[in-house]
Amino acid sequence: MGWSASKPGWRVLGVRVDPVTTEEALARLAEFVSEGTPHHVVTVNPEFVMTSRHHPEFRAVLEAADLCLADGVGLLWAGWLLGRPLPERVAGSDLLPQIAARAAREGWRLFFLGAQPGVAQRAADVLRARYPALQVVGTYAGSPAEEEAAGIIRRVRAAQPDMLFVAYGAPAQDLWIARHRDELAIPVMMGVGGAFDFIAGVAKRAPVWVRRMGLEWLHRLIHQPLRWRRMLALPHFAARVMAERFVGERAW
Repeated sequence: MGWSASKPGWRVLGVRVDPVTTEEALARLAEFVSEGTPHHVVTVNPEFVMTSRHHPEFRAVLEAADLCLADGVGLLWAGWLLGRPLPERVAGSDLLPQIAARAAREGWRLFFLGAQPGVAQRAADVLRARYPALQVVGTYAGSPAEEEAAGIIRRVRAAQPDMLFVAYGAPAQDLWIARHRDELAIPVMMGVGGAFDFIAGVAKRAPVWVRRMGLEWLHRLIHQPLRWRRMLALPHFAARVMAERFVGERAW
């Protein structure tokens, strides 16, 4: 039986992760658009889990999200080890093109916010070329700085999108969405990290076979060595999961 809104999310080191497949995630997004009220979708990975441990506001944002997707093979490993297996990885970078394909069929209106100037527009152009019926009704770089928020919100609301994708990086993108959720009043709002960069060809994503082996993190580290500090979260995450497995929740 697939996941439903009435089924509670599972926990990895105390952080909720919803056990959904990609198809189930797409179905939930369609429901959110139909409902018309604001919904926040987050893509949880091990870095999110570890950041939330010392960032109470971010932890509260993850807990309050309407859908928490498992974006990271580390979460699948943790779920298996802790006896709470997740059906599959649902990565934001993989999901966004699939959302675009469905949006082209359903007539959903998308807005791309964030990344470096021009990148969101390039990503939109790539997806429009792939799906000619796709409506990307606006792109804007902007920033998560609060002094810019009012202007960005006016710009986004004027475009009347059904879905807003924000690439400000974690945790800034999801904190920004949560703070302005009611003002934005968009049916689906989702942080997408580096997805625009990958789609636009600005950043090189790991080959499929590397992703299937669970080594995308290593590929990103090789090509983006400045990420090494962020990558330190991965061994800490693994150690915490092992401690919970063999000592129990009191370990963390």
